[in-house]
Amino acid sequence: MALLTNAVKGTLDLLPCDSGKMQYIEAAAREIAENFGFSELRTPVFEHTELFQRSVGETTDVVQKEMYTFSDKGGRSVTLRPEGTTGAARAFLEHGLFNDPLPQKIYYLTSCYRYEKPQAGRLREFHQFGVESFGAGAPAADAEIIALAHALFQYLGVENLTLELNSIGCPACRRQFQAALKAYFAERAEQLCDTCRGRLERNPMRILDCKSPVCSEIAAGAPKILDYLCDDCRAHFDAVQRYLQAMDIAFTVNPTIVRGLDYYTRTVFEFVSNEIGAQGTVCGGGRYDGLPEAKRCDLFVASMGEAASYKAAALCEALREEGLAAQFDTVGRGLKAQMKYADKLGAAYTVVLGDAELESGEAALKNMRSGETQTLSLDDFTGAFQAILLRDALGQIDTELTEADAAAVLGGLQN
Repeated sequence: MALLTNAVKGTLDLLPCDSGKMQYIEAAAREIAENFGFSELRTPVFEHTELFQRSVGETTDVVQKEMYTFSDKGGRSVTLRPEGTTGAARAFLEHGLFNDPLPQKIYYLTSCYRYEKPQAGRLREFHQFGVESFGAGAPAADAEIIALAHALFQYLGVENLTLELNSIGCPACRRQFQAALKAYFAERAEQLCDTCRGRLERNPMRILDCKSPVCSEIAAGAPKILDYLCDDCRAHFDAVQRYLQAMDIAFTVNPTIVRGLDYYTRTVFEFVSNEIGAQGTVCGGGRYDGLPEAKRCDLFVASMGEAASYKAAALCEALREEGLAAQFDTVGRGLKAQMKYADKLGAAYTVVLGDAELESGEAALKNMRSGETQTLSLDDFTGAFQAILLRDALGQIDTELTEADAAAVLGGLQN
């Protein structure tokens, strides 16, 4: 029977004699983060369980074994946060921060909860300092996050740390790597520990992170993710390394680094100490693309004049009936302000309607990423625009598609 005067196993009281140390570390983290242009975000201690299942990954140890999940009095399944990123991404979407200037750079100091075996430096209730840079796709953003952690350790006087770097690629190249890993470990399944035999089907990458001496020895000969990177992922990883070199931050490439959460893509990193025992990682993180996906805007229709505004509304309605995300001006902005708003929405394409376009029956469609324009008939705008989006999705810009092809395939992609 538990003693009511004892703290729950895996938790720790922070006594007055130690609270000053925690305050010093937190103050240092805030100062460094704000020097890098990050602002504080605070999120609730619990979230809907499905949020973690979908983002962290249902095959991860965190979701399968470690989350504190319960039903509230309304019968809803909620979970104490096991990490900070997912809640931050949810807040980014819920409050429309993607409409503000990007990147949105935030930090948090928060408590997290995982039901795992308590050990030196690892508790069931632990405190996490984290930073997120939403809307920054360039390699420079990865390097900046790493530089922030490096600056914090320097500020705190933490010595003898090694920065280890890896890329785990995008979903496309990772699928090929997963297949190679599965084939490699399947031939040695009888030698793996019980946990890793279960991982073999669900998530073979996690075997690379097993601390069992036998599994570690087997993993040493496994295929390396760096051999499976696509051209884009390899170029991204090379650029991250060049940025770190430019900032004079030493690192080593460690192709065995993986992260325990499914949302990571491309760059992953760890700061490792050899002076604190087996649990030597003191900081870890990486990039994730696709976790905080803002609501898309396929097309923004800008208009000049009353007649053009009516036509913009009609075009958007026709596109929405086909499952596309289309918007037009509803507050009477000038053309320049409308285009700024389209850019803030992240619109993939824009089209401008005025008296000249209504008279000619044609309008110029602009790709907001490439800047390229093409003329479309207003009478056949929906079908033509669907075909363009489909070509984008398939990466086959030169392929000629019929409207029926476009409608059928695009509908399948959206479903």
